[in-house]
Amino acid sequence: MYRLDIAEVAQRSGLNPSTLRYYEKRGLIASDGRHGLRREYDDSVLTRLALIALGRRAGFSLNEIGVLFRPQGGRLELSRQELQNQAGKLRSQAEELKVTADLLDHIAACSAPSHLECPRFQAILKDAFIPEDTE
Repeated sequence: MYRLDIAEVAQRSGLNPSTLRYYEKRGLIASDGRHGLRREYDDSVLTRLALIALGRRAGFSLNEIGVLFRPQGGRLELSRQELQNQAGKLRSQAEELKVTADLLDHIAACSAPSHLECPRFQAILKDAFIPEDTE
């Protein structure tokens, strides 16, 4: 194991020292002590920070990350079910974004005098954004 001071961790992770201190305050990472006035971390903190970044990118809140990435019996255990649930949510969001991108592409390329006169635009708009009557 190699010890890194807060400046090294910040440089390697691309995070500000203030973010590292915040993560430490939230219990997401832990320093091993201090060398003078500087916090020091075990080099495994970089893996932990990468997992936090992955969790953030996947749409988890810091609270959720704290629960998901809590060590169990000395090992980091990730809930496979929670990860699968989040992956499903991301796929759904990706599909919604694709529909929106397709609509924007059509609007940009449409030769109709007005987009509101374009039958294809109306159909895409209705299918994607206008809820059906629930009566």
